[in-house]
Amino acid sequence: MYNIKGELKVIGEVQQISDSFKKRTFVVVDASGQYEQTIELQLVQDRCAVLDNFVVGAMVDVTFFLRGREWTNPKDGAIRYFNTLDAWTIKAIGEAPEAETKATDEPPF
Repeated sequence: MYNIKGELKVIGEVQQISDSFKKRTFVVVDASGQYEQTIELQLVQDRCAVLDNFVVGAMVDVTFFLRGREWTNPKDGAIRYFNTLDAWTIKAIGEAPEAETKATDEPPF
């Protein structure tokens, strides 16, 4: 298991990849080193809803797994390798920024 702390920069929509698989990507900016790192991670299946409780700009602590797999193209037999960062837990660090609200022409009552 690995860990990254940083600012939540992007929260993607849930993507239904197949009847039995869905994922949701998000981006965390890690500024702890000499150079800022912009890291895309993903949540899968039921974990996609975890991001519903967060807003862009929040500071988060993410625990994740590094996953890799081999894939053979059925057309030409070419072999490719893929890596993903599968988030396991996401915790807020400090106070989260308030969610953005949309302006309306109607009064709030």
